[in-house]
Amino acid sequence: MAVTRKEKEEILAGLESQLEGAKAIVFADYRGTTVKKIDELRKRFRKENISTKVAKITLIKKALSKHGIDTTAIDFKAPVAIAISKEDEVAPARILSAFVKENKNVKILMGVMDNKIINALEVNALASLPSKQELRAQVVGTIAAPVSGFVNVLAGNLRKLLYVMNAIKESKV
Repeated sequence: MAVTRKEKEEILAGLESQLEGAKAIVFADYRGTTVKKIDELRKRFRKENISTKVAKITLIKKALSKHGIDTTAIDFKAPVAIAISKEDEVAPARILSAFVKENKNVKILMGVMDNKIINALEVNALASLPSKQELRAQVVGTIAAPVSGFVNVLAGNLRKLLYVMNAIKESKV
């Protein structure tokens, strides 16, 4: 069934609103994948607050152009699935990359980061980065390491003093 002009305008408006404030966008070819697998992927995206949409390339190009993204590199021939994250730059690439490893029919085509098109290799490199939470934990651990080392050094003298006092106590008994 053909999509009317009004429906296309509604889809375009929805895409434009989803792209508003997007930190990362990843395009994927989903053809040949079962509906059950696609639903599983959407469920994974929902857990990370990532919106997904399947749309025609012309509508995607128009929506991206409205947000100042150069769309000349986009030359897909069939509708694609797009994953849009407004919170985490790495999450869509990470989730989709893991899904691609499990499902050979799905392919990462390219992505958008900082209003620039990135190729599939760059998306996969982005997927290998740790999440924001993991990076924050690493920073906190790095900051806390010298402090905990200093506390251990100070506690070491007290510990040794206790060992000596216990040895004296046991030797008198």
